[in-house]
Amino acid sequence: MGLEKTRCWWPGEDALYLSYHDEEWGVPEYDSRALYEKLVLDGFQAGLSWITILRKRENFRKAFHNFDPHRIARYTARDVDRLLRNEGIIRSRAKIEATIKGAKLWIEIEEKESGGFRDLIWKHVGGKPQQNRFKSRDKLPAQTEMSEGLARELKQRGFNFCGPVIVYAFAQATGMVNDHLTTCFRHEECARLARPPRRSGDLEGVARGD
Repeated sequence: MGLEKTRCWWPGEDALYLSYHDEEWGVPEYDSRALYEKLVLDGFQAGLSWITILRKRENFRKAFHNFDPHRIARYTARDVDRLLRNEGIIRSRAKIEATIKGAKLWIEIEEKESGGFRDLIWKHVGGKPQQNRFKSRDKLPAQTEMSEGLARELKQRGFNFCGPVIVYAFAQATGMVNDHLTTCFRHEECARLARPPRRSGDLEGVARGD
């Protein structure tokens, strides 16, 4: 038998959580639509545990048309009622309506701003994942100056359920910060995925992994 890999503490022994930790958490995400999805799901997590959302993620994707902002932006009151009757998701009217509002804001940003939603998010870490080197769980912050700044901008633009704690969890999940403990086998693997932008303000090379 091979040696068991050393991981962060938080996935425990749950197979779904372990898979998420080993394959997704901390991997830099540069796709604008995927970033919208992750921000929405973190918003739904507010007041709940992430594993609760993770177990319902496929239900969320089906209910919200795979988090296609163009579809969601056209949702009507009938869609809100449909979602409120869906037992497979978190049935919060406020969070559902925030998702629809966020889709409209996402489209506006994509259409009017260079780099779109991706650059709006990634500029807060200079377009490059921050490589933290925390050795123990008690060192991990719940929020940082970066997450406070990003949360502030998102709120100013009209997004909801995006406080600095939620945004920091989002940043960890999307690889904006590498918060795998240094003892975790994924820390170095995620660090190797980081690529600096070709020039200031240009994330195209990062998005392609060039």
